Amino acid sequence: MAMTAEEIAMMIKEALPGAEVHIQDLRGDGDHYAAHVIHESFRGLSRVKQHQLVYKSLKGKMGEQLHALALQTAAPADT
Repeated sequence: MAMTAEEIAMMIKEALPGAEVHIQDLRGDGDHYAAHVIHESFRGLSRVKQHQLVYKSLKGKMGEQLHALALQTAAPADT
C-alpha cells in the first residue's frame, strides 16, 4: 500500500520536531515523492548524514510502502 504525502510529512515531523517539510507527489501514484526538509539538527552535517536522519524517520517504509523519495535537506540558515 502506498503512502500519502501527509503520512510522510507526519513521520518526518514526528522524528524531527520543528522541521519544515514540503512533500510533492512526483507522478501522482503515491509511490514517488520529492521532499524538502529544513531542520536545525542538519547544521554541520554532511548531506549523506542529513538524508540518513530523514530515512530513519520513515521507520523502514522506504523500499516497501514508499518506492522513491528525492530529498533536499538544509539547516535553516542554509536556505
